[in-house]
Amino acid sequence: MAKETKDNAPEPLAFRMRPKTFDQFVGQERLVGKGAALRELIEKDQIPSLVLWGPPGCGKTSLAYLIASVTQSHFEYLSAVEGTLADLRRVIQEARARLHREENKSHLRIHLAQTKSQRTILTIDEIHRWSRSQQAALLPYVEDGTVILIGCTTENPYFEVISPLLSRATVYKLNPLTTAEIKTILKRALKFVQHIKVSSEILNVIAEYSNGDARRALNVLETAVTIAEKSGKGKKKAELNKEIIKEALQSRAIIYDKDRDAHYDTISAFIKSMRGSDPDAAVFYLVKMLKAGEDPEFIARRIMVLASEDIGNADPNALTVAASAFEAVQKVGLPEAELALAQAAIYVACAPKSNAVYRALSAAKQDLAQKGAGEVPLHLRNPAHPGLEKHGYGKDYQYPHHWPEGYVPGETYLPKHLVGARYYQPTERGYEKIIKARLNYWKKLNQSLKDNK
Repeated sequence: MAKETKDNAPEPLAFRMRPKTFDQFVGQERLVGKGAALRELIEKDQIPSLVLWGPPGCGKTSLAYLIASVTQSHFEYLSAVEGTLADLRRVIQEARARLHREENKSHLRIHLAQTKSQRTILTIDEIHRWSRSQQAALLPYVEDGTVILIGCTTENPYFEVISPLLSRATVYKLNPLTTAEIKTILKRALKFVQHIKVSSEILNVIAEYSNGDARRALNVLETAVTIAEKSGKGKKKAELNKEIIKEALQSRAIIYDKDRDAHYDTISAFIKSMRGSDPDAAVFYLVKMLKAGEDPEFIARRIMVLASEDIGNADPNALTVAASAFEAVQKVGLPEAELALAQAAIYVACAPKSNAVYRALSAAKQDLAQKGAGEVPLHLRNPAHPGLEKHGYGKDYQYPHHWPEGYVPGETYLPKHLVGARYYQPTERGYEKIIKARLNYWKKLNQSLKDNK
C-alpha cells in the first residue's frame, strides 16, 4: 500500500501525511491558526529560533518541516539520539556557505549556484537528549544567525535545555491533539488506503486509543490495513474490523516516563486530587500510574505523606490506613495490592482536611532557626544521677496523673524565651474539633489559676 522510496523502503504513512501548508496542519490553532502570532511570523519570514515542547505525535516535527517550506529556508534535520558534533559541524559549515559568509569550497557537499543567500533551519529532534556540552556547541551559531534552531522536545525545556540556549530561543508549548483532530487526520489518510473499507466507528476507536498522538494513530491504521490485506486476500475489498484494530493496537499508549515530566505531573495531580477530596480523580491517576509501571511503594509513600500533611489529626486514622497500604504493597505485592492502594487513596481523599500539623511543624522550625534552642527548663530535665538533683534537675516537676484533670494548670514546658508560643492550632474539622475544645478547656484552667492569684 505504501509508495516505495529509491532504496525500496516504503515511506511510513505518518511521513506521507506531513502537511505542506497551514491549511493541512491539524491542531495547535492558538499557535498556527489564522491570525495567530507565530503563524504571522512564519508567513512574514521573520521566524526566530524556537523550542517546540509537547507530547509525542502532536505535530512538532511536522511544524518544523512546514516552517522551512513556508519560509523557503534550507531544512536540516538532526536526531539528538544519533546526531553527533561532527554532524553539527557539517551543517554549520554548509549553512555558512549558503549565507555566502565564506567562499564556496569544492569539498562541500552542496552546490551554490544561486546568487541569493539562503538561511538554514536546523531542527534537532529530542534536543533534551543532547548533553550540556553538545547544546552549548550550538550557542555561537544560533547567536550570530548562522542557523535558525528549532528544537523539538517531549520534556520540559526549562529543565532539559541549557539556559543560554533558551535565552536565544522562544519556547512554544504544543498540546496533545484532541480525538476530533486525530479523526480528521485519519480521514485524510484514507486517500492512501482506498482499497480498504474503513468505517467511521473504526476511525473513532483508533482516534480514542491514540491518546492524542497522531503518529501512533496513523501507525495503527497502517498496521491494521496491512493485516486486513493479508486476511482479505481474494475478496473484492477488505474491511477493517474491531478484531483487526485490536491486533494492531496491542495496548493503549500511556505517555509516562518515570524520571520525566509525565511522572511528576501525574503524581502531582494524584496528590492534589486527594488533597482536594476527589476520590474519583485520585483513583484514576492511581490506575494511570500503575498501568505505566510506577513503583507502588513510591505511590504508597506519597499517600502516607499526604495523610500527615493534609489530614493530620482531623482524622488520625488516615495515617494508619496509608501505612497499612504501604505494608500490604510490601507483603502482598501487585496486582493484589492495587486494592489496598485504592482503599488508602479513597480514604484520604474522603477524610476531613487539616494542615495544622504541617503549620505547627513549620512554625516550630522557624522559631528554632530565628530564636535559637535555648535551655531545657530545670524542672523538665532528667535527674539521672543523684548529683544532678543538687543542681535543680527535675525539681518541682508536677506529675500530671497526680492531678484530677490529668493536667497541671499553669505549668510551662517550652524554654523560657518561647513560653506562650502557639504552634499547633487545630481546625474545626473532623477530630480536630474535639482536640480544639480540649485545648480551650485547659486554656480556661490556666486563666482561672491566674485570676485566683
